[in-house]
Amino acid sequence: MIILIFIIGYLFIAFEEKAKINKAAFAIVMGVVSWIIVGQQPQHNNAVMEHLANISSILFFLLGAMTIVELIDAHNGFSIITDKIKSKKTAHIIIIVSAITFVLSAVLDNLTATIVMISIVRKLVLQPYLRKYFAGLIVITANAGGAFSPIGDVTTTMLWVGGQISEWKVIQQVFIPSLICAAIPTAILCLTIKEQVTTPTPDKSDCGYDISKSQQLLILISGITLLLAVPVLKAIFHVPPFLGILLGLGILWIITEIIHGKLDERESKTLSVAHALRMIDTPSILFFLGILLSIAALETNGDLHYAASGLMAAIPNTNISVTILGVLSAIIDNVPLVAAVQGMFDLSTYPKDSFFWHLLAFSTGTGGSLLVIGSAAGVTAMGIEQLDFIWYLKKISWLALLGFIAGVLYMCAVQ
Repeated sequence: MIILIFIIGYLFIAFEEKAKINKAAFAIVMGVVSWIIVGQQPQHNNAVMEHLANISSILFFLLGAMTIVELIDAHNGFSIITDKIKSKKTAHIIIIVSAITFVLSAVLDNLTATIVMISIVRKLVLQPYLRKYFAGLIVITANAGGAFSPIGDVTTTMLWVGGQISEWKVIQQVFIPSLICAAIPTAILCLTIKEQVTTPTPDKSDCGYDISKSQQLLILISGITLLLAVPVLKAIFHVPPFLGILLGLGILWIITEIIHGKLDERESKTLSVAHALRMIDTPSILFFLGILLSIAALETNGDLHYAASGLMAAIPNTNISVTILGVLSAIIDNVPLVAAVQGMFDLSTYPKDSFFWHLLAFSTGTGGSLLVIGSAAGVTAMGIEQLDFIWYLKKISWLALLGFIAGVLYMCAVQ
């Protein structure tokens, strides 16, 4: 019954445009109904509370990251970056956006990198239709960039913390496949998109106050530095990412209050955190909540573990089975899939830094790009840039599949 609800919910989300109902509504109903059914089993009465910590940490992280990016945007901070991009050729902008996203997702994470890069693209590209292609490319390159980094993608982090991979080995073994995974879609879009990019008119503050270049630079540097501090705090002090992002938001809040303290309410209101919180895409956060609740219900019911263990048992060739797990991660969350594999095999079966673990990190990290709903980066882009499920399936999924297959083939060829 839960699987049936999940399938029906996915179909409604996929055909959101035809249903004329926001996908967040379907996701919330799907998630809550799934837990109503799971909760009927006595052993799972309070299971939702066990998942709440993980779910809420992701939502708070998303809330903090989106607010920080909105604050930078409100101060026209991203214009400092976009002003440096002088080329108006579409292919050049595609390459620049792809390269920055790939690097940024490795040092931040694919979720934060997606939020930042979509905000930058909005300053570079006026046409909504072209921005959708850029958003799709950002999803692919963000997931590819995060796959080879121990702090870039949650599944790679899980394997790193679990002791299956070491930081330098995974970078050495997965970097080139990840680069291939990102480079192929980038090259194809450079060759196929012929329409010239039109740059939007530079934003002007509507608060009646002219923001100085020094203030723009201060907010941009502070915001980016605080975002970069999140993985550092996690690595050194073992602070969960959502606490790091909330600390960053608090510090940036103090900075904005200090520099705008002498302004009257009318002048400063659009530059405040309160305004930024009203401007962020709340339906996307609720959409995330519904999806995460549904995945947690499937995990609690044992469906995801059964799927992963059944696949590994049915297909003796581990390279093929791990690749299929990567494809499955575009439909269901890659975190419980990787957790199931970690539980099935110990280091005596596959030693630390063996090819099996590296291929698992790559395939589950990049396989989510095959569908817009298959990764945190995709779900975020879907909400911010209003990507349609079917549009992504037609226009972007085949690019992601080519990059994914090429990366897997490269890894298998050089192992």
